[in-house]
Amino acid sequence: MLEHVFSPIVINGMELKNRMVVTPMVTDYCNDDGTATEKYLAYHEEKAKGGFGLIITEDYNIAENGHGFKATAGFWNDGQIESHSALPPRVHKYGAKILAQIYHCGRQTNTGAIPGQIARSSSRIACPFSDMMPEPFTTEEVKEVVQQFADAAERAKKAGFDGVQIHAAHGYLITQFFSTYSNKRLDEYGGNFWNRTRFVREVIQNIRERCGKDFVIDIRLSGSEFVEGGLTIEDTKTIARMVEEAGVDMIHVSLGNYLTFDWNIPSGYRAHGLIAEHGRAVKEAVSIPVTVVGRINDPFLADTIIASGQADLVGMGRASLVDPAMPNKAKEGRFEDIRRCFGCDVGCIGVLLTDKPIQCVLNPELGFEYEGGIKPADEKKKIVVVGAGPGGLEAAIYAAKRGHDVTVFEKESHNGGQFFYAAVPPGKGEITDFLVWQTVQCKKLGVEIRYNTEATLENIRELNPDHVILASGGKNKRPPIPGLREDPRVVDPGDVLTGKVWYGSQIVVIGGALVGAETSHFLAQELRDVSIVEMRSEIATDAVFPVKVDINRHLDQWKVKKYVNTTVKEITKEGVVIESNKGEVQTLPCDQIVIAAGRDPYKPLEGVLQEAGIPYSVIGDANGNHEAGEALREAYQLCKTL
Repeated sequence: MLEHVFSPIVINGMELKNRMVVTPMVTDYCNDDGTATEKYLAYHEEKAKGGFGLIITEDYNIAENGHGFKATAGFWNDGQIESHSALPPRVHKYGAKILAQIYHCGRQTNTGAIPGQIARSSSRIACPFSDMMPEPFTTEEVKEVVQQFADAAERAKKAGFDGVQIHAAHGYLITQFFSTYSNKRLDEYGGNFWNRTRFVREVIQNIRERCGKDFVIDIRLSGSEFVEGGLTIEDTKTIARMVEEAGVDMIHVSLGNYLTFDWNIPSGYRAHGLIAEHGRAVKEAVSIPVTVVGRINDPFLADTIIASGQADLVGMGRASLVDPAMPNKAKEGRFEDIRRCFGCDVGCIGVLLTDKPIQCVLNPELGFEYEGGIKPADEKKKIVVVGAGPGGLEAAIYAAKRGHDVTVFEKESHNGGQFFYAAVPPGKGEITDFLVWQTVQCKKLGVEIRYNTEATLENIRELNPDHVILASGGKNKRPPIPGLREDPRVVDPGDVLTGKVWYGSQIVVIGGALVGAETSHFLAQELRDVSIVEMRSEIATDAVFPVKVDINRHLDQWKVKKYVNTTVKEITKEGVVIESNKGEVQTLPCDQIVIAAGRDPYKPLEGVLQEAGIPYSVIGDANGNHEAGEALREAYQLCKTL
C-alpha cells in the first residue's frame, strides 16, 4: 500500500527518492541576524537522515523588514550565505533534496519582529493580529522587492540549495497582492486578476533569469483564504495556471491566512487530509507536480492521497517533528514504531507564538538533535519509575535506551495517566496512538510495567534501585466552594470520561479551561444539557489558537451554555449558585457537577524516599508541570545523564 509514496519523481532534473515532503515550519532556531546555528542545521539533517525525500526550509527573509518572527533564516545579504551553505551537503548525504523557502511577511508582523521598522504591504490595511499599520509599497518599490526575491534565490543557489519555494500563501506579502481582501491598489499591481498576479509573475521570471533553467522553483499557494472577499479555490486554480506559465516547476497547496490561522495549522479536531481536495482541484488545472498538506500524519494516508490523484507529493511537516524517521520506519515495515502527530499544536505553534523556539509535545529531542541523541550509560543501573503516565513511560524508555534495568509501578490497570482521560473527548482519540507506542517501545526495550501495583517503600526496596523517578502525577483540586465537598453530585472529569459514573442529564461543569471545555464537549455529544462556568472572559484560554477556535465552535454547535466572567458562590440542593462580574446571581439546576479546577502535585513517596536515603527525581504533574510535553522533556533531560 506504500508503492505510490515511495516511488521516485523527477522535477526539473531534481530526482526525489520518495514523495514524502518536510514542509516549511518556522522554528526560531536561527540567529537574530538570519545566520544558521548548529541547532538549525542538525534539525533539518535529522529529517534527511530519517528518510524524507524533500525538505523545504522555513522562511528565508528576503529583507530585514520581512520578518514575521525574530530568529528565522535570512538571505537578504551575502554575509548569510556561508553559514547556510553548510546545510545542503548535510541533507544531500542522505539522498534527500532541499529547497529554501523565500518570503516577505508584509503586513503580517509586529514591532517585536521588526523593531524600529514599519510593516509594508500592498495596501494600508492592518493584519488583524498586528500592532502596526502597514505602509503600502509604491510602484517603484514593488519592483525593488521583485529584485530582492531574485537576490535571495541567487544566494540560495550559491549556498548549494536545489531550488527555492516562493511563499505566496498564508496571507504573506505575495498573497496580499493576490487577494482583493488585502489589495486595494490602483496601479499596475491592483485591480484585475492579471494585475494582482503581476508581482509574483515578475518574481518568478526574475528568479528564472538569475538562477537558470535547471534551478527548481516551487510556489506555495493558499487554496482558499476562508475570509469575506478573500481567495477561493477557483481564484487559486487560475493563479496556479498563471504561475505555471510564468515558469514554476511545482505547486504546493495549503490554506488560509492569519485571520483563518486554524485552517493552515489544523488541529486534531480537523479531518485528515483536509486540503487534499484542494490539491486535486489545482492538479486538474495544471500539468506540473502538486504537493498537498494538512493533517497527513501517517504513511498510509500519504500513499492513498497520491493513489487517488489528489496530489503528486505529500507534505508531512508536523508529522516530521513528532517522528523525523517516519519514512525509514514505514519503508522497513516498522509501523508500530512510528510516533504520529495528533494535532495538539502546543509546542510547534503555541510556543512559537510566544517568540520562543518550537518544541514538540511527543518528541522531547526536537531542537536537541545537535546533541547527538541518547547515549549508552557507562554504568548500568537499576531504575524504578513510579507512574506509567506519559512522563513516566518516557523516562522508562530513555533509561532503558541508556542500558539501565527499568521497572515501572502503576496503580491503575492501564498506562497513560491524564492522557488516558484526554483521549476520550471528541477529536482527541488519536492520543491513544501515542499511548500504544509507549507500551510497545517499553516491551521492546525490556521495561517491566507492573500494573495494578501501587508503589510503596517496601516494594521499591525489594528492587534495590539506584534511582527512583517519581512520575506519580497529580490530584484533582477541590476549590473551597460552600457545599461542594459533601455533595454526592460532584465528580471529577476522569470519572465521567471513563464511564466510572453514569452521566447526569443536566450537568454543570465548573472550570472552563481546556479540560473543562473538552469534558463539556464530550457530555454535550452524549446529548446532555451542559452548562460551563468560567471565571475568565473566555472558554479554553489555555488552548493554542487553532484548538481554541475548534473547541469553542463545537461547544456552540452542541449548544453548551457558557457562563464566563462568572464565579461559583455555593452549591445547594437546588443547584450551582453563580454570580457574574456584574453582580447578577442565579442558580443553575443540575443533577451532576463536574469539577475541572486543575490539579495539585501528588508525590506521597517523596518524604519516604528522603528518609530512606534512596536517590530520586520528580517529573511531570508531580513536579507541578501540567503539560505532557514538559513531562516528556523532563524525562529526556533527566535520563541523558542518569
